[in-house]
Amino acid sequence: MFDPTFTIASAALVGLAIVALTLLRIWQGWLELQRSRMGSRPGDDLDPHPLGAARIELADLKERIRKLEAIASGVDL
Repeated sequence: MFDPTFTIASAALVGLAIVALTLLRIWQGWLELQRSRMGSRPGDDLDPHPLGAARIELADLKERIRKLEAIASGVDL
């Protein structure tokens, strides 16, 4: 008969191999997704209006500059 330790070790090794192969396949899928995102044109992904995010960021930067200028001049906001 087989030794129980050998049986448990074999089952653990097979399980580890299955988990490793599954994780490798997931990793390859994620890399392919990132490659397809990098190769696409701006605006092709989830954001249909890429300039909208730029406008929001520009408004945020202007607000930060206004606050910094107020701090530099000694005005309490």
